[in-house]
Amino acid sequence: MGARLKKLGLVLAALGVIFIAGAGFAVIKVNQGSASLEAFAAEQNVTLSYNDDGQLVDRGETAGADAILSMLKDDWKYPVNMSELDPNDPLVNTGTEYMYQMATITYHTLHGSTKVTLPEGSDDTVYNGKTYSAGDTVEFQNDGRYWTGFDRSNPIEGAARGQLWSGTVHGLIGELGVGAVTASTLQLGLGVAAFMGGVGATLVLAGLGLVWAAGATPITEAKPAAKPAAKAKK
Repeated sequence: MGARLKKLGLVLAALGVIFIAGAGFAVIKVNQGSASLEAFAAEQNVTLSYNDDGQLVDRGETAGADAILSMLKDDWKYPVNMSELDPNDPLVNTGTEYMYQMATITYHTLHGSTKVTLPEGSDDTVYNGKTYSAGDTVEFQNDGRYWTGFDRSNPIEGAARGQLWSGTVHGLIGELGVGAVTASTLQLGLGVAAFMGGVGATLVLAGLGLVWAAGATPITEAKPAAKPAAKAKK
């Protein structure tokens, strides 16, 4: 029995070493990914703005930053990590910073305005009783409309949609989304590495404990009970 326990302990310890090695490999890959993300962020040099008191601001106002954070937390339900919004490190390189920058672009698009001029030579268009003629210029105020919220049968809204939600806006949002997902994936990878390391250490400890227990305490097998002697026949 003791020899079997030792063998089982050695197997558990070996499995633990494999888990620890896997955790080390995961940490190496996470560090490589983090270094790459950091280098990419440094090349782009996109930074957030803070005032002298270390408060996040948008266009110089804390109210604007608060509105963006509110949209990010309340409307988008993103778990904002305020510790990642560090005035001493304004470079956009964490999940929260990527999402905040994405929310900033979206917020100003949702509440922006644009001038729409109907092209010369186009036919008059009647929409909801109002006639739109060629050459008309209208200042269109976006009232919280996302890309799908515009009525394209309205000649003004149809044209304003492409001007407000331009290809540049979509491209920036997509790029920032990739950054946010990458940062979150790296955090997940670090968590997986920690879990694997913990499991590995537990297996090694349990395996070595079995080896120690089997060697420290001699285990004797119980001898079968002697059969009672047969009674002599009369």
